This record gives sequence, structure tokens and C-alpha cells, in this order.
Amino acid sequence: MPGAVPDVTLNNGVRMPKLGFGVFQVGDDEARAAVATALEYGYRSIDTAALYGNEHGVGVAVRASGIPREELFVTTKLWNADQGAARVEPAFERSLDKLGLDYVDLYFIHWPVPSRNLFVETWQAFERLYAHGRARAIGVSNFLRPQLARLLEETDIVPAVNQIELHPGFQQSELRQFHRGHGIATEAWSPLGQGAALTHPVITRLAERHGKTPAQVVLRWHLELGNVVIPKSVTPGRIQENLDVFDFQLTPDDAREIAELETGERIGPDPEVVGEKPSGFSSKIDPSIT
Repeated sequence: MPGAVPDVTLNNGVRMPKLGFGVFQVGDDEARAAVATALEYGYRSIDTAALYGNEHGVGVAVRASGIPREELFVTTKLWNADQGAARVEPAFERSLDKLGLDYVDLYFIHWPVPSRNLFVETWQAFERLYAHGRARAIGVSNFLRPQLARLLEETDIVPAVNQIELHPGFQQSELRQFHRGHGIATEAWSPLGQGAALTHPVITRLAERHGKTPAQVVLRWHLELGNVVIPKSVTPGRIQENLDVFDFQLTPDDAREIAELETGERIGPDPEVVGEKPSGFSSKIDPSIT
């Protein structure tokens, strides 16, 4: 069985596992079973969101695991319709209630929704949750450089993490560089490019060279870039396989080959246009990777 996952230290001193378990597009009951399996195999970081509709199942699995709460890292996210100073705390309490937890380790603004121009006051409400100890760290998801710059200029706390679409076809090097310059950890969602990366000839060749699967090669690439990564699967074998990426290293030539896979094209929606309703989200998750 794979060993323990190493941590990254966030900008407020909180330690977060470098590899976690995602549950996007997983139903509540299925999430309960998948999270239970992930925790059994050694995952300690679980990433959910109000939008996903599975916070209850995640919380049941977490509480039933018998793992001390302080050894777990639970993330959830505020949905777009709940942005605004007066709406954040009630939405946060609903998430805590569904999870059955007293606090979360990381709370995200799920999307910036720049058209509503509420993300700054929303972040200020997040700062209050953090000050009261309800979230051990606060972060953002899908924020672009202009929105991050506004938070840095107009608020007091630098986001601990920005969770963004990031995979070999969409590597976000400029945004990652901005993160590094301001002490913001980069976390990758859709780290396998919804399966597209797994069939690319470069990735399959590197997998054969290292005696690993294509998914393991891509996850290792993320980790060596310094990304936190949250692969999603509901298949026990793949859940375990995705954790087994700490016993090999890519060469500089391997990294250069993967860098050349950049297309500049998103799979998910453009953060500039995502609004209050969960429209525009891809549902074309490759069933072979779940």
C-alpha cells in the first residue's frame, strides 16, 4: 500500500497534503463510499463543494473513518449565488451542518463571478470566518490574476491557495508564477485533463519508460511542478493507484516533453463568464478514469 502523502506548508503555517481526493460529479451515496475507500488507502485530504451536492456523504465517511479529525484536511467551497457579505456565513453554516463538522481546514470562493463584483466583500467575510477559527485556511478557486490583484490590494489576508484548472494541455505557467511571487499555493483541478492526457503518446511512452501508469506520470508531473493535486475516481483500484506516485521521479527531459503538450485551451468554463447558476460545466468526464 502507498506510504504517507507529504505536506505543503501554506502561507499561514497550516500544513496541507500535496495530494488529495476530489469528488466532483460524484453523487452523495457514491461519495460516501469513495471517500471511505480513499481514507482507508491513506488519503487524508478530501475536496468537496456546496455545488457538488455530496457534502453530507463526504462528512459521513469522514466521521465514520475513526481517523482523528486533526489528521484530516477537509475542503469545501462557497457557491456563486451565496457571494456577498450577508450570505457567506449562512452558506458556510449549511456546509458545516451537511459535513457534520465543527470547522473546515480550507474554505474556497468557488468562482470569482466578476460580473457581480462581489468577490472582494465575499473575501472580507471569509477573513472573519478565518479570524473566528471556523476555517483553518481560506482560499479561492478559478481566480485570474486581475481578481487576485484586487484581493491583494483591497483586503488583509493573502489567499492560501488558488485552485485552478491545470493539466498538461493547460499549464497556466504565468498564473503559477504569480502565485509563487505572492505565497499562494497552486492546486490543480482536472489534473488529468478529464482523461485526455492519459492517451497522449508522450504520456504513454513516459509511463512505459518508468513502469507506471499514464495517470501516475501526470500526477507526478504536477507534484514536481509544486502543484497540490486532487485526482477524482470512484474505482478502488484507481483510487489506490493515484496515491502511488512518490517512489519515482521524472527526468528534466521528461518534464520538457510534457511542457510541450501545452495547447492553451481550457476544458472547463472560462472564469470570466461563470455566473450564479452551474451552467457551462462540462459533464464529459471520461468514464474510463473513474
